[in-house]
Amino acid sequence: MRMSTLLFAAVVLAGCAPVVSQRGYLPDPDNESAIEVGKDSKNSVQQRLGDPSVESAFGSEAWYYISSSEKQVAFFRPTVQSRSILAVYFDKDGKVTDIKHYGLKDGNVVAFESRETPTRGRELTFLQQLFNATPGVPGTGTADQERNPGGGNGPPGGY
Repeated sequence: MRMSTLLFAAVVLAGCAPVVSQRGYLPDPDNESAIEVGKDSKNSVQQRLGDPSVESAFGSEAWYYISSSEKQVAFFRPTVQSRSILAVYFDKDGKVTDIKHYGLKDGNVVAFESRETPTRGRELTFLQQLFNATPGVPGTGTADQERNPGGGNGPPGGY
């Protein structure tokens, strides 16, 4: 009895062990330090560092190499442990103008809009959907109205 209890406790504790995930670009300090401002171009940066994670869409041209480390315990939402961003900025001729490193502390929290756009009709419960989708059961007038909100039977003459 005592051995089975200990075995059960060990299995439960092992299931709660955190899982750490590393994602994205893993920087190589030698390749980063070889990039020279004013001399290197987009091609030479791409040869040394590879393709960027993200390219800027607006404003100055920049390439971003992003990596992050997340920890997740059991079924809980993962938490970001660290984030590293290497930003390489270019001028209009494609030459490197600046290289900067950003971390998790440099980020900003963005508030997303939570409003929803209403749709026509009404929401059906699971049972209503189930009964409306049953084969061989003729539809009622309300089901026809839900398919054709105008309430009409179509154009005259059956077109």
